[in-house]
Amino acid sequence: MSLRWRIIGVALLLLLFGFLAFANFLPEDERRASALLPDDGMRLGLDLRGGIHWVLGPQLAAAVESELDHLRSALQTELAEQEIVPERLVVEEDRILVTESSPERLQEIRNVLGGYDVLRVVEENDRGTLTLALIPDWEREVRETGMLQALEVLRRRIDDPSTGIPESVVTRQGRDRILVQIPGVEQVPQGILDTTGFLEFKIVEAQAESEALLRARYSEGLPEEREILFERDRETDRILQAYLVPAPAAITGDYLDDARPRFDQRSQRWVVDFTFKPEGGRLFGELSEANVGNQLAIVLDDQIYSAPVIQERISMRGQITGRFSSQQAKDLAVILRAGSLPIPVVIEEERTVGPALGADSIRSGLNASIIGLALVLVFGTFYYRYSGAYASLGLLANLVLIIGIMSLAGATLTLPGIVGIVLTVGMAIDANVIIFERIREELRQGKTPRAAIATGFSKARWTVLDANITTLITAIILYEFGTGPVKGFAVTLSVGILTSVFAALVITRLLFEIYPGNRNVAGLSI
Repeated sequence: MSLRWRIIGVALLLLLFGFLAFANFLPEDERRASALLPDDGMRLGLDLRGGIHWVLGPQLAAAVESELDHLRSALQTELAEQEIVPERLVVEEDRILVTESSPERLQEIRNVLGGYDVLRVVEENDRGTLTLALIPDWEREVRETGMLQALEVLRRRIDDPSTGIPESVVTRQGRDRILVQIPGVEQVPQGILDTTGFLEFKIVEAQAESEALLRARYSEGLPEEREILFERDRETDRILQAYLVPAPAAITGDYLDDARPRFDQRSQRWVVDFTFKPEGGRLFGELSEANVGNQLAIVLDDQIYSAPVIQERISMRGQITGRFSSQQAKDLAVILRAGSLPIPVVIEEERTVGPALGADSIRSGLNASIIGLALVLVFGTFYYRYSGAYASLGLLANLVLIIGIMSLAGATLTLPGIVGIVLTVGMAIDANVIIFERIREELRQGKTPRAAIATGFSKARWTVLDANITTLITAIILYEFGTGPVKGFAVTLSVGILTSVFAALVITRLLFEIYPGNRNVAGLSI
């Protein structure tokens, strides 16, 4: 390619990325109002923009207890099929207790337990009580599965577009912690953490204004496998209605496909419309068809949100009504879309970073970058003279490329990311130092400036590439295994390495080809 076209190509590249970099320094509303400027630029991380930092602790013991309860239920069913009813079969924390005073029956229970390879007997006393627990490998598997499910549900809830929480970080920290960073907000939607989100649909069998009135109808106690749930006022938490419903759900939110908030013009209130997956639609259709005229309780986390009367068969679509505000309807839709948390999570560490602190970090980072850049430019120009000026121009082009590429990719800039840029400024001059020192050696051997430049760039190329590739590998590892700020540092360092090599081997070389180029000059200012 001719020199002219290379100059045009590099100039257009710098203009493009310079334009993208320039857009970051304009107010967001001005960018969005302009047809030429890009809407989005380089995003700011939590430490620069302000926001919320959480370290969450999933209650993994609850996952183990849930698994044990599932095994207890399966064991109870299998024993009943063989007409064996233990005196006691319960889950207590991380154990299943089976009590049977008859030695013959206890042996029969042991025989049935032989088919449960994930359970082990950890204790047996002389009163006929077996204490069962999960085998260690399966317990670790249950905990790991609970951790991954909690991580995925939280990520879906927080990253949901309707929450208005973009650019968030939801990642695992260590074996049993979850790190959440949400930039640009001071408060997250209700229910993100404190709502499990387990949705159930149950047919209402009786209702009253209070639990006492409802229980009064059943002097001998509630029917078997029945429970009382309540509908409460969203604002005051006052009980509005008590309902008697079956304990097992007729259908759960596992079959849900989508949920969206909507303002119902007819009732003049907010509702949540939902749709089922095909299998869920079939089950819901059968349920509604068999219970036309009855009330259907829509239950979320053991609390009834509404109990409409089924007017006709309903298959794929339904609606949750209640005394919702617009925000409550949106939050509920997010939780239903994301799915239920398999285990509770608690906030173990919470920090709020204010925008003022973020602005101070940006100002300090910019000052450090400018001072560092100025010192490097002065050193390069003073020590290498005319050639140092070329290196300085390449360094400025390098900064334009870094900011432009990160803006184009929508990368997130953090405080460690600014450190990465400052570090890149120092590293970028290294490639020029290697090249210039090589050119000096060639000049000492009596070569002409033109030959010394060509040899210097040729022989220094692999040294420059080798040094930067090893650093790039380290940056990639930091990005892959790091979290939050470490990733921000790795991103800017990686981009800076690539642009530094391009600036040294392409832009600086191009400047030497412009002058002295093919001219037979007597000396070279280096």
